[in-house]
Amino acid sequence: MAGSIDRVTKAAADSGLDIEIRRMGASTRTAEEAAAQCGCTVAQIVKSLVFQGEASGKLFLFLVSGSNQLDLAKAAALTGEPLNRADPRQIREKTGFAIGGVAPIGHLIAIPAFADETLLGFDRVWAAAGAHDAVFAAEPHAMLKAAQALVATLTT
Repeated sequence: MAGSIDRVTKAAADSGLDIEIRRMGASTRTAEEAAAQCGCTVAQIVKSLVFQGEASGKLFLFLVSGSNQLDLAKAAALTGEPLNRADPRQIREKTGFAIGGVAPIGHLIAIPAFADETLLGFDRVWAAAGAHDAVFAAEPHAMLKAAQALVATLTT
């Protein structure tokens, strides 16, 4: 997992995003676990959800507030095709991250990213940093810029 965390660190530095990765010592796989570990609200947790285009097979990353649910119809409208949850093995192979540690930056491949507009309502958000217990905090505009994420209405 150290390689995954190193990729996140490098991607942040390359994009000018100043972060400090924290190893929490306990799981941050779910938004609730992450909020408890980070001492923030569930809404300040950035869920990294990976879906696959039904027709193209292409992976798409959706960055959603921990208290929100992704609206698949809105997500599909943005990608231009119906979406299915991506297989965890494929996510790990293509992005370099296991489920529960998928970061918004540092992927092995270029992956189109879309971000829940509600994330911009916070001064600080927390995201996975490449391992099940690794997180980083960032100002949301800066993090979404580093992720090259298109901000949109993604939830109901």
